[in-house]
Amino acid sequence: MEKIVERALLYDFYGELLTEHQKQIYEDVVFNDLSFSEVAEERGISRQGVHDLMKRCTRTLQDYERKLGLVEKFRKTQEKVKEIHQLTMEYRRTEDRELILRIEEISAEISRL
Repeated sequence: MEKIVERALLYDFYGELLTEHQKQIYEDVVFNDLSFSEVAEERGISRQGVHDLMKRCTRTLQDYERKLGLVEKFRKTQEKVKEIHQLTMEYRRTEDRELILRIEEISAEISRL
């Protein structure tokens, strides 16, 4: 499951950098859950060709992530937002002013990502 989520996130952030042909096949395999054989038959190419293209696309998307780190920044931001939400709920319950300072610190961290 995590592999599917990882592939989807990489595609969401960097998919537009693939060729149209690469995008179509990647989408068929990852999002439409078609087998390599099904994609090969539909596209008129070999199963091995689909396998190789998927491997190449995955490597390309991972390379973009290594260089740009957008997925990692997105995940860190999600974690910080979740933390802010939890602190906000705690503040509503306790009205502890120290929580507001922590929320401001986390907000500053997000802006530095």
